[in-house]
Amino acid sequence: MVCRIVELRHKEVINSSNGCRIGFVDDVEVDTLTSQVRAIIVFGRPRCLGLLGRNDDVIIPWSDIQLIGEDTILVSTNIKYNQKKQRIPKSFV
Repeated sequence: MVCRIVELRHKEVINSSNGCRIGFVDDVEVDTLTSQVRAIIVFGRPRCLGLLGRNDDVIIPWSDIQLIGEDTILVSTNIKYNQKKQRIPKSFV
């Protein structure tokens, strides 16, 4: 599959080790000497509607990418990132 950098921006990044959604690709890091993509970057989530800035960006090295699919990118990484806590519906408890 051939994928352009513009198309990467529409793909959601998911951590395959725990199933957490990291976010969407916002940028890529390219080594200009070797012409290789070094990492993908997911911008940090805004805090308090963006009034208090953003969380740290998540930089995922290219070596941590396991699979690039039609809609998602699966990564295996131990990078700590702030994830939105989801409530479990009472019907499941």
